[in-house]
Amino acid sequence: MDTTKLHYTVPGMTSDDASRVVELLQSRLHASNDLHLTLKHVHWNVVGPHFIAVHEMIDPQVSAVRGFADALAERIATLGGSPLGTPGAIVAGRTWDEYSIGRATTQEHLGALDVVYQGVISSYRDGIKELDELDLVTQDMFISQTEQLELFHWFIRAHLENSSGQLSTEGQTTEAAAAQAAGKED
Repeated sequence: MDTTKLHYTVPGMTSDDASRVVELLQSRLHASNDLHLTLKHVHWNVVGPHFIAVHEMIDPQVSAVRGFADALAERIATLGGSPLGTPGAIVAGRTWDEYSIGRATTQEHLGALDVVYQGVISSYRDGIKELDELDLVTQDMFISQTEQLELFHWFIRAHLENSSGQLSTEGQTTEAAAAQAAGKED
């Protein structure tokens, strides 16, 4: 299914620009759908002495990111596109690996989420730069969502930081390695 086939677009935007904006929105829609499901997975699978704090911290993030997905999909439709939100479309459209941590300690999950959030935030920031020339309305949406994602990332990192400001996940680039590094702090 071609998500960039537009039925129309908004006044003042060319079809070519709208098609590219829809592509950017669709990639963030896949990421947001994947992220809210991953966060819920963590919510269900986190264990250990800090269980309740992390369990309760994650649910508002799930709700917010689910709301991001809805806003992104509605912007795609506003631009004349057809948002794809099916599980198969998410898997086919993603450029990242499946979250691999199952039942694990709070520190292990938080370490893995540090890497997940780094990827999601970086891709949003790349989109913000590109949207500067294409669509300031969509760019504003990306900026607003990035601000919230960065706040959630800080919440995660606060659990991974020592009193000197060093992260237990520093230098880790995979969720498994970050989970292992953070798990040593348990």
